[in-house]
Amino acid sequence: MAEQRGTDRAGRRSKRFLTPLQKYEIWLQLVRQEVTMAEAATAHQVDRSTIVRIRTVAKEGALAALAASKPGVQARERDYELEAIKAENERLSETVKQMAMKLTLIEGKDGWG
Repeated sequence: MAEQRGTDRAGRRSKRFLTPLQKYEIWLQLVRQEVTMAEAATAHQVDRSTIVRIRTVAKEGALAALAASKPGVQARERDYELEAIKAENERLSETVKQMAMKLTLIEGKDGWG
């Protein structure tokens, strides 16, 4: 037997929060036509509008995911920050090389030993 929920201060049924897994299971049952929306609402003690919303969100999410998927190898997104850091590293490396050459010319090869 299903447990009864309490009421809030206004006399309405208290809200029932479903986990993502519960919502997924409800959606699967609806897709498989194992239950109607009314049966799912009764079984999970939620309003029918909640079941309609679960079905709508699942459909929109699936369509968005399918629209984003492309056949073949997916190109990586450009990492602009990494590219900027690599460019800065290259610039600094070149600067160090130039300074080392100038130091060698000024001090001569004997200045190292």
